[in-house]
Amino acid sequence: MRRLDASTPGFAAAFDALVNDRRESASDVSADVAAIIARVKAEGDAALADYTAKFDRFDLDASGWSISKDECAAAYDALAPELRDALNLAAARIRAYHAAQLPENRDYRDDSGARLGARWNAVDAAGVYVPGGRAAYPSSVLMNILPAKVAGVERIVMMTPTPGGETNPVVMAAAHLGGVDEIWRVGGAQAVAALAYGTGRIAPVDVVTGPGNAWVAEAKRQLYGVVGIDMVAGPSEIVVIADAQNDARRIAADLLSQAEHDPTSQSILFTDDAAFADAVADAVDAIIPTLSTAATMRESWDANGAIIVVPTLADAIPLSDRLAPEHLELAVDAVEADTLFAKVRHAGSVFLGRHTPEAIGDYVAGPNHVLPTGRRARFSSGLSVTDFMKRTSFLALDEASLAAIGPAAVALAEAEGLPAHALSVSQRLS
Repeated sequence: MRRLDASTPGFAAAFDALVNDRRESASDVSADVAAIIARVKAEGDAALADYTAKFDRFDLDASGWSISKDECAAAYDALAPELRDALNLAAARIRAYHAAQLPENRDYRDDSGARLGARWNAVDAAGVYVPGGRAAYPSSVLMNILPAKVAGVERIVMMTPTPGGETNPVVMAAAHLGGVDEIWRVGGAQAVAALAYGTGRIAPVDVVTGPGNAWVAEAKRQLYGVVGIDMVAGPSEIVVIADAQNDARRIAADLLSQAEHDPTSQSILFTDDAAFADAVADAVDAIIPTLSTAATMRESWDANGAIIVVPTLADAIPLSDRLAPEHLELAVDAVEADTLFAKVRHAGSVFLGRHTPEAIGDYVAGPNHVLPTGRRARFSSGLSVTDFMKRTSFLALDEASLAAIGPAAVALAEAEGLPAHALSVSQRLS
């Protein structure tokens, strides 16, 4: 864990190193992924069956390619009542939050008399990738499926590996609650390729979303343009800005909530109190051995964690903006949280106040937890309804409005050396 102090002479260089540190997998998977994509495109189902036997150790033809809606409904019915209630609460809040994101169509006339506007429509089909290994999260199923449902997508396809043929019953229950149309027992880069190009059994989709390992992320990157994607996501991360009025153990738990995802995750604390920084560091060390994810947290915290002491918490905001974190916690009093939040420019999602741990946003708060990582919050946003929609603009002119704006179009077309463009407009002008 790095310990930095903004008042020391070497801080700028040390913080630059922290900002520029790349935590993605060091192995170059691009060539392997390109080969997988090419083979799925050429061989379709045969390639999927072969890769599934190789990586997931089961026979698709013998065990079945898909998981039925009845199986998902049975998994939902078999849940313990408190877990079923928790899933229902999460689904209701996620659905309501995303329903408020639905964009409005526009249709108006401007001063020239031209009619202009835009109309929003959902894509025809969306594919959702759901990991089946370390990151088999029912919460991510809801976060990816429900925005697509709210957008009006008619066909939602889920791809999930089932290593050894085993399924995660809570993931299946979440799929039932979300209303998935198809579930295929295929994972990895080959699943993304199947969604992009289609195979004999699986029809292609228009958009692919959902988390995955380095191969899945690289497949999404390579296939962008064949299909739309949500983002190319990297390891999870959290920045916490906290004063000494917090309970050190609570802040430590907030930091570890991301460290337990993966050894490459990153957790960073900014505070204006050196004694509180010590207390949080001690609390982190005390908590780690008590939890089942201790090994992952220890590796993540030791390799990528940081505690940074700043003169004032306001000084932490521009530093956080440089990191552009996936999650930003402002663990201060409500008024100060709003003051600091007003200065934040780059963050995937922000959690305001002492009683808003980031972990609540992973499950039941409502905003989407699929967020940009690796400083991508500088230019991108979390998953939303509009990721499953596209906007079509429209224009209607009459003789008067064409006469008002047409001559300018002719002049510009001629200046660009495009006489057919100019003729198309000028021959309609009286």
